[in-house]
Amino acid sequence: MALNLLKSIPAPNTRRLAVHIEPNVERVLRDGHPWLFESAITRISGEGLSGDVAVIFDRKNRFLAAGLYDPASPIRVRLLVHREPQEISAELFAARMATAFQIRAPLQESGTNGYRLIHGANDGLPGVVLDRYGPTYVLKLYSAAWIPYLQLLLHDLVRLVKPERVVLRLSRHLQQEKDLLYGLANGQTLMGSPPDGPQRFYENDVLFDADVLHGQKTGFFLDQRENRSKVEHLANGKMILNAFSYSGGFSLYAARGGAIKVTDIDQSAYALSESMRHFEANRHFPGVSKAEHEMIEGDVFSVLPDLADQGRRFDLVILDPPAFAKRQAEVDRAIGAYERLARLGLAVLKSEGILISSSCSSRVTAESFYGTIHKAARDLGRPLEEIERTSHGLDHPIGFKEGAYLKTIFAIAP
Repeated sequence: MALNLLKSIPAPNTRRLAVHIEPNVERVLRDGHPWLFESAITRISGEGLSGDVAVIFDRKNRFLAAGLYDPASPIRVRLLVHREPQEISAELFAARMATAFQIRAPLQESGTNGYRLIHGANDGLPGVVLDRYGPTYVLKLYSAAWIPYLQLLLHDLVRLVKPERVVLRLSRHLQQEKDLLYGLANGQTLMGSPPDGPQRFYENDVLFDADVLHGQKTGFFLDQRENRSKVEHLANGKMILNAFSYSGGFSLYAARGGAIKVTDIDQSAYALSESMRHFEANRHFPGVSKAEHEMIEGDVFSVLPDLADQGRRFDLVILDPPAFAKRQAEVDRAIGAYERLARLGLAVLKSEGILISSSCSSRVTAESFYGTIHKAARDLGRPLEEIERTSHGLDHPIGFKEGAYLKTIFAIAP
């Protein structure tokens, strides 16, 4: 059914749109930025359709960049070519996909078959994300501009990796643009049999399940893989608190690393049930079978003060909240939330314990985030001694400023 729907999608338009922009944006595009916003466009040669190739010119009518037009998004053009003209074609898509796949090849030697294969603009394909969960691949689109090219993307995916199945996920914004989807829907299986439940995969030999139809992102938070591994090496003999635990990834690694007890906090009962299921699926690891696993359902900002009042203290506290700032207007509030959260985490952290704090908000700069965590600790009279700062893993490369969203600090508090 889905393949028939793909055949019904009109082929990409052969015409080219000429786009002129504000002069102050020229340098940004010349430097390779992958997004052109509607507000920066001063003139366009016609009424573009989703997927039309838009060619961007500078004030002297010289070529600047080219990409795919999306009339339904504030990011009006997803740019694929910069500085020198190049045909936007099936060959270009295939070459970029092959390069992205080759970069991830080392992960297959680490007992890992769950990772990101295409990280959007950072891999030269803005608006496209492709995640692997064992034999199941999830293709997520963030722009209607890619709908006319969906069959080409699927063809290259099948040619390169021969997946058992491919599931389509659509961003929330794109799900609302039904007139541009030609019958496609979020969670639709594009190839193979529909998934009959969560899809199992391995990460550093740890077994996880991903809800590829309804789970957050494409079903799992793949970007914290390396930080989870670091927690495993710090956990032996410790009492661990994992706030915003989701499906227990950090907790499971900590248990495998020899933690005495791990405590999950999450406001989602479903997430906690997934954490329990992951622990059961990994009981063959001695550490997982021995570790006590406690789960607390509730709002972290309410649960942490309760734990502090109860006199509960932990050797290692993990603070990995969802994005606090999805828009620029939310940045100040996000900084306040990170500071408050750090204070609450430190209140239940033993002396000489380890604090691990993450931010996945790209609009909050690394300097602001790290400075906020240090300030919270100093104000409590517990200045942090940093162990390290971490960023993106191999499968989440950074190709432009806004692509650098993940920031994590590992530090000891006196």
